[in-house]
Amino acid sequence: MDMASFDVVSEVDLQEVNNAVDQANREIGTRYDFRGVEASFERNDDEVKLTAEADIQLNQMLDILRSKLIKRSIDPGVIETKDPEHSGKLFHQLVLIRQGIDMLLAKKIVKMIKDKKMKVQVAIQGEKIRVNGKKRDDLQKVIAFLKESDIEIPLQYDNFRD
Repeated sequence: MDMASFDVVSEVDLQEVNNAVDQANREIGTRYDFRGVEASFERNDDEVKLTAEADIQLNQMLDILRSKLIKRSIDPGVIETKDPEHSGKLFHQLVLIRQGIDMLLAKKIVKMIKDKKMKVQVAIQGEKIRVNGKKRDDLQKVIAFLKESDIEIPLQYDNFRD
């Protein structure tokens, strides 16, 4: 009998992050409370740099960025905000876009699945987790279980093989 399998991943479409950042920049360009304020969002690989004249503006900008990400179907759970830094008359804040499942979290997820005594095998493969089982039904149960679990990053399920 063949094994069915799928991968648990945590991936972010960086093109959609770009689109969200562009929209966020357009929004602060039109907002009355940001008129005449030096403020911007700048994406660089897997981070977005927020720049403003006051840290309260950084907070408003974070809210704007979150809402733009949500509109583009990106779970705001992927972002990790660093502490604001002050230089000259400007405040900067880095927002990291987390990709992949790190080893610590992967081990935790594997243990959660094993503790449920489900009829599947689970293995960590780099930044993803491979789940194998004899029945597609068992795989669906794992997905349902993970969806209702409180895991700090958004997960997706792909590479289904029957």
